[in-house]
Amino acid sequence: MFDRVEIKVKAGSGGDGAVSFRHEKFVPFGGPDGGDGGCGGNVIIRAEAGITSLRVFQQGRFFRAGDGKHGMGKKKHGKKGKDLIVTVPVGTVVVLGVQMGSDSLIADLEQPDQQVMVAEGGKGGLGNVHFASATNKAPQIAQQGGVGEECSLILELRLIADVGIIGYPNVGKSTLLVAVSAAKPKIASYPFTTLEPVLGATEVGGQRLVLAEIPGLIDGAHLGRGLGHDFLRHSTRTRILIHLIDGSSTSPGEDMVRVNAELGLFDSALAKKPQLVVVNKIDLPEVQAQLAKIINVFSGVGTSPLFISAATGEGVSELMAEVVKMLSRAAVDGEGGRKVAEKVFHPQPRGSGATVRKEGDIFVVVAPELERIIARVDISQPAVYSQVRRQLDRLGVSRALRQAGAKPGDRVRCGNSEWEWL
Repeated sequence: MFDRVEIKVKAGSGGDGAVSFRHEKFVPFGGPDGGDGGCGGNVIIRAEAGITSLRVFQQGRFFRAGDGKHGMGKKKHGKKGKDLIVTVPVGTVVVLGVQMGSDSLIADLEQPDQQVMVAEGGKGGLGNVHFASATNKAPQIAQQGGVGEECSLILELRLIADVGIIGYPNVGKSTLLVAVSAAKPKIASYPFTTLEPVLGATEVGGQRLVLAEIPGLIDGAHLGRGLGHDFLRHSTRTRILIHLIDGSSTSPGEDMVRVNAELGLFDSALAKKPQLVVVNKIDLPEVQAQLAKIINVFSGVGTSPLFISAATGEGVSELMAEVVKMLSRAAVDGEGGRKVAEKVFHPQPRGSGATVRKEGDIFVVVAPELERIIARVDISQPAVYSQVRRQLDRLGVSRALRQAGAKPGDRVRCGNSEWEWL
């Protein structure tokens, strides 16, 4: 099962504002009429019920939204870039960065059509009509469109089910799932037959249940050994667990203890999840022969297991009736599994203030709004520089330069442009 993948997303960049002037015959009082650029498209991740895995991301892992169109004359705004909607299965957790952790959680998409914006498109640049004033009636400057946000994300699918069937490999989990639902997992007599979680649905007493057969694990699974986290991460979603024990094992009690230890080491909440201990394969003569011994072993650790044969169906109906009762108790007590904390993702705003630092003999100005203006013009032209200088004063850059010790004749750089400070 392809259930964990890292992707990169990039929102669209905003369109540039236009530098344009009215030149219409018989229309008096011309002037600037450059329109604004359109905003870039956003990247949105949406959960859809019809998708069951993250396998589609195996081929392509870079996703980009559409760029905004440039502004035009006659105050025409550029068209907004097209949003990109990335569809994922219900139950996908979206995490920012390269590490799983609560601090980097963006969203837990537990419901169909639930969505989250993970990258915001760049703002459209302002046209020159916005820079007109009483003293500057022919502005030759406009803004460049803002750059869209870009980030790496981890998508991790965690199955959502009422009941999780856990246990060591080859204890009969697949056989039990077949006995109670229409699921068709692979069944064979060797360990690790099932290599990915399998879902099955059934109805008991008018109540519809979803069961998940979780692949078998081995000692050290919490460290990633065997199927490791591929098993454990899906257990967090289930409300209760059926802990299936092989009755023919030489130490069924120790098997239960070791599996529960792996649950607790991976996530302490898993060890506290409501659990039904079930001994399977009672149809085998060797299990019948040691049935009394098995009962004594579990009594010694304070557990009263149920006994079934998934192969013949013996005891299965009684098991499912007990499952319904336990689910009802879990609903009263609250959700059985750990809920991933809800978080609202707010992309970090780009700073609008100006800062100045000195690199050698050059004063470097960091002012995103100013950079978007300078990128569109030729600052070597006196008329343009005069208009840019007004923006330096408006944005507080002139004051910041003076405070940093800049004097007339010093070199100043902002973005890719460099000029002599006057």
